Amino acid sequence: MIPKSENRFSDEIMLTQELDRQRIDKWLWHARVVRTRSAAAALVNAGHVRVNGARIDASSRPVRNGDVVTIALDRNVRVLKVTGYAARRGSAELARVLFEDLTPVAAPAAEPPAGQRVPGAGRPTKRQRREIDWLRLRD
Repeated sequence: MIPKSENRFSDEIMLTQELDRQRIDKWLWHARVVRTRSAAAALVNAGHVRVNGARIDASSRPVRNGDVVTIALDRNVRVLKVTGYAARRGSAELARVLFEDLTPVAAPAAEPPAGQRVPGAGRPTKRQRREIDWLRLRD
């Protein structure tokens, strides 16, 4: 029997201690990596998920505490370490307890400062158009 407490989040965490593994599609959904469980299953079946470096293609594959899950999502790669499970999908606050984010910080792209363009990129400015007109009329 699970003791009841005042805080509803501690009840959820107590429930997770009973589990020693969970299906990968269910864990991805509970951890709020994807919006729906079917989307999680599709992501796994497409081969975009790795567990401990090995590509998996079955959404029924279990994950355990300490497993490192690598997910390729929308031009991003997320690396998450499993730290817990949930009996049901909860808030984003509770979902953050289920994993540790190991994703390396990407180096910022070298972009020109705001208001400046790379030379020759885009439409000419008014000043450049006047210079072009002056060169054309000079001939």
